[in-house]
Amino acid sequence: MAFRDVNARRHIGLQQLSSLASAGRTLVGPVKSCKFIVDESTNQSTLICSAARLIENLDLTSAAGQLLNETIQAQNKEFKTGMSTLLFLVGAWSKAVLECLEQNVPVSAIVSVMSEGLNSCCERVQCLQISIDNVNKELCSGSVGPNALKSKTCQTGRDSLLNAQIFFYFQKDISAPEEAIPINPSSNQDGDCNFNKCLVSPLVGEIASLVKPAGDKSTYVVSGSGVTASSCNKQKFVHSRYFSTLGRSNFSSQQGNFQEYLSGQSADPCECYGLGHLATALSPGNQTSMKLLQSIVVHQRKRAESSRSSQFNIAEIVTCCLLGLPESYSCVSPGFVTLVSPEQAAVIKYLEDKPLRILLMDGDLTEQYRHLGFNRPSNVRTILEHPSLQDGRVRESWLSSMLDILINFEVNLVLVKGNVCENLMARCIADGILVIGSVTWDVLCAFGQATGAQPVTYLTQLNPSCVGSGAQAELWKACDGRAMDLGELVPVRIKMQEIPLLTAVLTTTVASKMQLIEDQFWTSVYRLHHALNDKKVFLGGGAVELLCLSHVQTLVERPLEAANKNAVKEFRSPWLAAPVAEYKSVVLQALASGWKQYLSVVMCNTAKAASELEACTSVDHHLKKAADCGCPSAYILQEFRRGNLLKGGSGPFPAHGEGLKVYNNVTAKTEAWWRALNLVLLVLQTDAEIITGPKRSQLLNSHVSSDFMFL
Repeated sequence: MAFRDVNARRHIGLQQLSSLASAGRTLVGPVKSCKFIVDESTNQSTLICSAARLIENLDLTSAAGQLLNETIQAQNKEFKTGMSTLLFLVGAWSKAVLECLEQNVPVSAIVSVMSEGLNSCCERVQCLQISIDNVNKELCSGSVGPNALKSKTCQTGRDSLLNAQIFFYFQKDISAPEEAIPINPSSNQDGDCNFNKCLVSPLVGEIASLVKPAGDKSTYVVSGSGVTASSCNKQKFVHSRYFSTLGRSNFSSQQGNFQEYLSGQSADPCECYGLGHLATALSPGNQTSMKLLQSIVVHQRKRAESSRSSQFNIAEIVTCCLLGLPESYSCVSPGFVTLVSPEQAAVIKYLEDKPLRILLMDGDLTEQYRHLGFNRPSNVRTILEHPSLQDGRVRESWLSSMLDILINFEVNLVLVKGNVCENLMARCIADGILVIGSVTWDVLCAFGQATGAQPVTYLTQLNPSCVGSGAQAELWKACDGRAMDLGELVPVRIKMQEIPLLTAVLTTTVASKMQLIEDQFWTSVYRLHHALNDKKVFLGGGAVELLCLSHVQTLVERPLEAANKNAVKEFRSPWLAAPVAEYKSVVLQALASGWKQYLSVVMCNTAKAASELEACTSVDHHLKKAADCGCPSAYILQEFRRGNLLKGGSGPFPAHGEGLKVYNNVTAKTEAWWRALNLVLLVLQTDAEIITGPKRSQLLNSHVSSDFMFL
C-alpha cells in the first residue's frame, strides 16, 4: 500500500484532469477535427469525433482519470450529447481552480462560490429558452434568416410579448416592482425594436409580463409579479451533485412519445412539420445525418397520421452499417435491415415473396443458456465418467429436439435477442429456416406488435399463440434497385406492412469512418429526442455562454459592501458569508474563464477567429456592448436574430444563402455544466491518494516514487 498527499506542490488530481481534457479541444463546437485511434494489437485505426470515444481510448490508470471516464460515460448514457462540452469545461475549470489555489483561496470558498455561481447562471439563462412550438413555426415558415425572429418577437402594435414567438425575461438590478418603459413608436411600423435602449427591467429571477395599459400606444408597464404564460412555463431543474443518475429523469430510457406540436393549426406547408428543420438547427453541419433524420421524421409523421401514434419515437429507429458502398447510398428503409452470412442469404432467396411464420426469442438460443436467476455458476464443473461421449449425445439430442419444435410449428424465421448455437444455425439453414441473432429488444417489440408474435425464452415454451405471421424477407436493394453482395456479409431486409420500425442504412467505403458516421447519426437523433422531451431549446451559437459571462461580470463588479450585505441572500450560506465575500470576485472570474475559453476554442474551430487571442477579444467586445446596452439579454437576442453573434453567423454553415439559426438542448447542456463542475470540485476536495495492490515495485522504480509513503 502506498500513500501520497495530492496537495504536495500543486494539486495532482486537478493537473491530471487538465491534462486529459486537453486532448478534446478540437472536438468542441459544430466543426470538429476528428482524431485517429490506433489499436496497437491489430494496427487498425478508427476515426472518432466524440469525447466518449476519445476517453475510452486514453490511459486512465489514475484515480482522477477513472472519475473523468465515469462522468463522461454517465452523460453519454443519459443524453448521448454534451460530452465534448463536459470534457472541455473539466479542463478549463481545473486550470482555473489551480490558479485560485495559487492565490491562497480557501477550498471552502472555491466550492461555495463556484457552485452557487453556476446555479445563479443556470437561472439567469432561462430567458434564452424557446418553446418547441415557436421554433417549429419559425423554421417551417421558411424564415430562417437573420430577420426570422424579428417580425415575431416585436409585435408591439398588435400583441403583447406574452404571445410572441420567443419568450424571454430580462434581469436587471432594480428595486422598484414596476417601471414604465418607453417604446420607440416607429417600431410598430417596421416590426423592429430598438434593443439598445433598455426595453424591460424585471426583478431578478422572475418572469416579467408586459401589459399594455388602456389609452397608451407607446408605453408598456413591466410587472414583476411573476406572471406565467402557457408558452413559457418555468421548469424547475434539480441539479445532482453526484455522478449517479438515480433520482433523475432518465431521458435515454424513455420512449419518445411526443404528441402533435402543431395541433389546431392550418395545414403546414412543411412536410416534416418543423422537426426536420429543428434537427438541422440542433446539429448543424452534419448533412448526411440530417437527410436521414428528416426522412425518418417524414416516415413517422405519415404513420402517426394514420395510426394516431407518436410523432417521433426513438425506439422505432435502428441502424445498419454497410461497409463498401459510397456514402451517397445511405438511406432509410422501412423494416429491419441487417447483415447475414451468404448461407443465410441463400435461405432468404428461397423464402422471398413468401409470408413467413415468425418466432421471437428474448434470450440466447443455445443449450447452456438459462434466463436470469438460473445461470449456472461459471466456476463449477460436473465431472462425468465419459465426458466427451456423453456431451456429444446430449448435444445431438438437444439439436434434434429444437429443430423438431421449429418444424412442427412451421416456423421459418427466428429473431433472437442473444447468441445462436452455430450447429443449430447450420441445421436450420439446411431445412430452410432463417435464424438471425443479436437482434435488439426494440426490434423484437416492433415485430411482435406487427405480427402478433409473443417473445419466448426457451423453444420448449413455444405454443401456437406465440408464433406470428405476415413478415417477408428479401435481399436489401440500394437506391438504384440493385441487390448488394458485400462479400462476407449480405444485407437483407425483413419487412411487413405498417411495421413501426425504420432502419437507417449507413454506408461508407472507409472502414475507419464507419464508427464516426454512426455516432454522428445517433447524436443527431438524441438531440431531437431531448429537445422534444424538454419542449424547449436554448438559443445556440454561444448565446447562452455569453449571457453567463455577462451575468458573472455583473456579480464581480458589484461593490464589496453590497456583496457583503447580500452574500447570505445570494449564496444562501450564512456561515460562509464573510469569508466568501473576500474571495468572491476571484472565484467567479475563475468560473467565467471556463466559458470564455469554451467560446474562444469554438470560434477557432469554426474559423471565426484566427487565434484564441482574437477570439477572446471578440468575446470581450460583445461583453462590453452588452454591458453598455444595459440589458445583456436584449443585446444577445438582437445579435442572434441578426446573425452577428460572436463575429459571424449563428452557425458556420449557410442555408439557402441565409444564416442558419442554431439551437442547443436545455437539460443536456446544463447537466454537462454541473457534471463538469462537480467532478472538478470533488477532485479538489480530495487530500490523499491511496494505492493498493501489487504495484509496489512499479512505484518504487517510477520517477514519482518520492511522492509516496509506502505502508
